[in-house]
Amino acid sequence: MNIIIPMAGMGKRMRPHTLTTAKPLLPIAGKPIVQRLVEDIIATCNTNVEEIAFIIAPNFGKEVEAHLCKVAETLGAKGKICYQDTPLGTGHAILCAAESLKGNVFIAFADTLFKATFSIDTNKDAIIWTQKIEDPSAFGVVRLNAANEITEFVEKPKEFVSDLAIIGVYYFKDGERLKKELQRLIDNDIKLKGEYQITDAMEHMLKNGVKFYTDQVDEWLDCGNKDATIYTNQRILDIKKGTEALVSPTAKIENSHIIPPCYIGKNVSIKNSVIGPYVSLEEGVEVEDSRISNSIVQAQTVVKNSRFENSMLGKNVTYIEKPKELSLGDFSTQL
Repeated sequence: MNIIIPMAGMGKRMRPHTLTTAKPLLPIAGKPIVQRLVEDIIATCNTNVEEIAFIIAPNFGKEVEAHLCKVAETLGAKGKICYQDTPLGTGHAILCAAESLKGNVFIAFADTLFKATFSIDTNKDAIIWTQKIEDPSAFGVVRLNAANEITEFVEKPKEFVSDLAIIGVYYFKDGERLKKELQRLIDNDIKLKGEYQITDAMEHMLKNGVKFYTDQVDEWLDCGNKDATIYTNQRILDIKKGTEALVSPTAKIENSHIIPPCYIGKNVSIKNSVIGPYVSLEEGVEVEDSRISNSIVQAQTVVKNSRFENSMLGKNVTYIEKPKELSLGDFSTQL
């Protein structure tokens, strides 16, 4: 099986964090989002993976490319870098990995993590993973028949069609067939709101006899904006506690209290502070005289005399709050 990971988007909703780091490379509990995604796919699908194709923007740089290939190699697969020069939709992005669209193919967009246990039935033509949601109007959804086969794909329905939202995780038995369908969109300039969409290709496949099935994940974790990413960090810390070593033995913790679960990376220094719960401190972070909860602090950042929660600090940040001078009379209240 080949895995294809489209990840060339600009991540505008995650700015300023994505001005210098691609969104799929932002850390979640010590690992880039895309690395956690690939690890979870391989761990849950229980299928031999030959190749992992990462679809990136050309400006990501050679260091990022090397890191992605190393992720694939550590998981026993060949890493391949493909480029999407212009953001022209999901269908166009996947077609940028045309050489990898062969045989059994698993596709997952890199702004989504999920908790699931499934075994892919490779005899099925196609499987689309979904999640039940209360308000499906902002998502693509699927309509099913009594045999649990997909009968229709509906993009952002204004009226209720289904509560099964497509989460951006797909399996196709015949990668070559999908490639032809995606190329058909390009050749005939079939677009939705100016972009080539994978749902248009799937709709045409459905009408021409390809049987689509659905499976549900236990939990769908989004990394689309700051708050969603912090929540995903919280859930991953909960899920991985007990199965991953979350506190590095090289971390120096002096006169401080760690409220688990937290990720404490290599060479982190913590003095006179309270950290947690649900905090990720990446490699080389220094924290002194501070209280941090439910936050992500990226590598080589310094935090002193501070108190914050539900926050993200980028790499190489220095955040120091000055001590306050106060003069309050009797019976005062300062809020």
